[in-house]
Amino acid sequence: MQKQDVVDFKNQITMLLKNLDIPLSEDDLLKIIEVPPEKNMGDYALPCFKLSKLLKKPPKAIADELALKIQGNLPDYLECVDSLNGYLNMFIKKTVYFESVLETILAKGYDYGSSLIGGGKKVTIDFSSPNIAKPFHVGHFKATILGYSLYNIYKFCGYDCIGINYLGDWGTQFGKLIVAYKLWGNKKEVEDNPIKALYSLYVKFHDEAEKDPSLVTEAQAWFKKMEDGDNEALSLWHWFKAESLEEFQKLYDILGVKFDVVVGESYYNDKVDNVVKLLESKNLLSQSEGAFIVDLEQDNMPPCLIKKSDGASLYATRDIAAALDRKEKYNFDKALYVVAVQQNLHFKQWFKVIELLGYDWYSNLAHVGFGMVSLETGTIKTRTGNVVFIEDVINKAVEKVKFIIENKNTTLKNKDEAAEKIAVGAMIFSFLSDTSYKDTVFSLDKVLDFNGETGPYLQYTYARICSLLDKAKVEVSSKIDYSVIVDDSIIDIFKIAYEFPDTILLAMSKNEPSIIAKSIMTLAQAFNSFYHSNTIITDDKTLMHARLAVVKVTQTILHNGLRLLGIEPLKEI
Repeated sequence: MQKQDVVDFKNQITMLLKNLDIPLSEDDLLKIIEVPPEKNMGDYALPCFKLSKLLKKPPKAIADELALKIQGNLPDYLECVDSLNGYLNMFIKKTVYFESVLETILAKGYDYGSSLIGGGKKVTIDFSSPNIAKPFHVGHFKATILGYSLYNIYKFCGYDCIGINYLGDWGTQFGKLIVAYKLWGNKKEVEDNPIKALYSLYVKFHDEAEKDPSLVTEAQAWFKKMEDGDNEALSLWHWFKAESLEEFQKLYDILGVKFDVVVGESYYNDKVDNVVKLLESKNLLSQSEGAFIVDLEQDNMPPCLIKKSDGASLYATRDIAAALDRKEKYNFDKALYVVAVQQNLHFKQWFKVIELLGYDWYSNLAHVGFGMVSLETGTIKTRTGNVVFIEDVINKAVEKVKFIIENKNTTLKNKDEAAEKIAVGAMIFSFLSDTSYKDTVFSLDKVLDFNGETGPYLQYTYARICSLLDKAKVEVSSKIDYSVIVDDSIIDIFKIAYEFPDTILLAMSKNEPSIIAKSIMTLAQAFNSFYHSNTIITDDKTLMHARLAVVKVTQTILHNGLRLLGIEPLKEI
């Protein structure tokens, strides 16, 4: 079957109205035609208030006239039209609506909802970005799954995506870590459990530095040695980094997250001087209390610090160097930075510096901010040890899922693998189901609550659907009797399915995976309502084939939505 797209009813209605000599352009009509909030108001509506000024008639009169004209020559895709309070309401024939969705889904399969809007374009997505030798906590988890979901969404929309893990592998914290390791460290403990051992040393350093401030001076000296190329300092740093990366990779494998590029801040150390020279050549650099800055007062921002008084580089300098390097390497059309909203000012500052340097691609840089994740006991603070290791959370989640599986499905094969995927899916959905910029108070009990609007609910629904299709042993076809699928829940299912391609595009345009999460949750709820009200596999073949078509539509949308969020669709649970 040839691939196709669903019928664009909104565009057809636009052409219909345009042929009625409405004094608006096609683009203007497309903009004002809306989807009513209630089903009884139609599938599409034209508010006639803007036309009232142009035609010098009351909105109700215009809607009445248009309704009469259309009813006199009703297109075959419209059931009826009516006029209500200045709105022209249009109802699509359900059989035409259903057939368009089903034929397209059967033709496209798991490509349904994809597009070529990003064809020939590149997007770099900077996400995850944990700090070497520090715990991968729930905040990093949010950055990782949000970034990877965006990676999936952009790729599904035709973009050439470059996923970048930009590691925090440089800075004075490594001077602190070197001092702590030389004073209290144990090589075997680091090798056995790198992150926890190194993190314990980091916390101990801050505890001891409160009693002995000279430790901070010593740490600064060790970091300066790193910047100056000292062999001992760099050798320890390389070791800390290698051990940390090995641990991080274990977690990425569990999450199913992959990167195209893994690079640390340190990679840009030898490129910082070029940034300084470039800023000087544009007369943008000035000195303030010994430090080098770009003055942003006219843009109502504090100065962007480029170099400290001791010559050490800063985050902004390395981010500017990285952006210039990535533009040269990848020639991106868009560059996303998935970082907590607390860094808003930082990104505004160095984005502005890129603009002041005269690069017109500054407008293609976007900070995708997400709300901070705090604990029920307070804000995450790595210096004091108030963190939750994501590895511990996943392990606890897996144990709980195993218990549930053993009580519900004793015959399930690969229980351990299924439990891990369900646990990870539960955590991913808990973070991506709400608007990303909102702050989150992390509660282990809530994340592991498998009732209600959760990831496991979606996975169980998907598994139930797969079981139904396997049991039926029927090839789903679009040649069905559409008149027998009349439940409200079915109308909801097809409406969500019809809108799914636009839902994906909206999620991409807003860099907001929660739009997809909400859509597939509503779909799953509608399907379960349909499932509990109807017998799917029945002796009535006409009815069974029609209902199986509904099942297939739901399965396709759920599969694609879960994949885009980074959740594994499981055929059996």
